[in-house]
Amino acid sequence: MTVARMYPLKTEVVRSPRRKKTVEARVVGDTLRVLLPASLSEEEEQHWVDEMRRRIERKTRSTHVDLSERARSLARKYRLPEPAAISFTSRQQARWGSCSPESRSIRISSRLVEFPAWVLDYVIIHELAHLVETHHTRRFWSLVNRYTLTERARGFLIAMEDR
Repeated sequence: MTVARMYPLKTEVVRSPRRKKTVEARVVGDTLRVLLPASLSEEEEQHWVDEMRRRIERKTRSTHVDLSERARSLARKYRLPEPAAISFTSRQQARWGSCSPESRSIRISSRLVEFPAWVLDYVIIHELAHLVETHHTRRFWSLVNRYTLTERARGFLIAMEDR
């Protein structure tokens, strides 16, 4: 069942002549309020309403995944270090995940909540391996390849890159 069916939201579009480029959305009660530049065409408006609804739904789904527990479990199972922090981010569009080894923090693209759990697990393991080996060396890939679905998950993500 999709989040839209679980939590139906009305849509309210607010056009502003002062808003020049940015589009913003927020949930107010049971309404998705989308703030747009007044200069957008109806087609552009529909695109942004659909896109913002998708983003809000994705964010809602991501709150149902306990990333910290999942990372702890995977770290134990695959003998990798645990991160100090791990969180979803909606700001990552070019990468599936990122790791800051110095602070031991990991960010996972919220786009992954729409994918099978084994794909999310692969990305977490990939980022956990960066806590050991910063670059994509042979040692790094030997750590990642402990996960038996690595090749399958990489293929899945390659197929999803252009979507």
